[in-house]
Amino acid sequence: MKLNINFYKKIILLLILSLNISMFGQAKPKVLILATGGTIAGSAKTGVQSGYTSGQVTIDAMVNAIPDALKVADIKGEQIANVGSQDMSFEIMLKVANRINELANSNDVDGFVITHGTDTMEETAFFLNLTTKTDKPVVLVGSMRPSTAISADGPLNLYNAIAVAGDPKAKGRGVLLVMNDWIHSAQSLTKVSTTAVQTFMSPLRGLIGITSYGTNDFFNYPSQKFGKNSEFDVKGVSTFPRVDIIYADADMKPDLIDASIERGAKGIVIAGVGNGNMNKASLDACARASKKGIIVVRSTRVATGLVSRNVECNDDELGLIASYALNPQKSRILLSVALLKQRSLAELQKIFEEY
Repeated sequence: MKLNINFYKKIILLLILSLNISMFGQAKPKVLILATGGTIAGSAKTGVQSGYTSGQVTIDAMVNAIPDALKVADIKGEQIANVGSQDMSFEIMLKVANRINELANSNDVDGFVITHGTDTMEETAFFLNLTTKTDKPVVLVGSMRPSTAISADGPLNLYNAIAVAGDPKAKGRGVLLVMNDWIHSAQSLTKVSTTAVQTFMSPLRGLIGITSYGTNDFFNYPSQKFGKNSEFDVKGVSTFPRVDIIYADADMKPDLIDASIERGAKGIVIAGVGNGNMNKASLDACARASKKGIIVVRSTRVATGLVSRNVECNDDELGLIASYALNPQKSRILLSVALLKQRSLAELQKIFEEY
């Protein structure tokens, strides 16, 4: 009888693996950190000054500062960029999304952490929520104080983010953000303070969970489309249609809308007053833009609440899109991605309802 040597080799390897796990506990999850810079990688001359320079510390140095994280996961790091998030670009976002998609089915990665500045973190988080095709945890993390500050918040935030990214219970919850012990969904979070460490809130749909020194408690799932259920594919994409945000105010001048179109905008998001409203002159300018094929989305400058269709304005008559739960910056991200493909107004409105 001829023995299948390869079969028995596999059996022996499985037995060795089982023995290692039984002797030393569960195998640690494998977490890949994709670093982009931000305050979490920032430094200042002293520990008590408010001014600092973002993107000065490498990911290797950041991980070395929290050696206990190596007890939580097997960690690898890649430096995608090292910028303050005011300089975040679609180019960098694409690099991150493409790297995650490249490794989505790899057995070498169980979860992803992205270090990022807080100023535009919600935009990158939402972009990745639309464009990454994996159920594996994707967790953004940052800090409000640089690494050199007294009571810097970055090290514990990063430790908790690694713990969330390696937690099987984080799977299938979309892109997450971990800051100051709170676990947010990319769909609902927004930055609400210029300096406070508790700078992110999820006012409409609430938290996904909480984390404390690497111990996680999940109690919510996102309600909108994301990840594998997203229809958006950015493979091979290098540029996006221009989409501008215009802030509405008292006595708003409509020529800002006209100027945006003249500069090549394919879409415009109005950060409207109240329920996405604006004065008549600006509504008329939006209607003219729509007739030219420019997509106009009504969002709001107000911190919470939905922008509903055909309430403050007759969207059907004017040819406008209501943003529903998306604030102006997330509306811009969604519209930029959606305009990669030709879509009708009805199709675009459905997208804003579903995402």
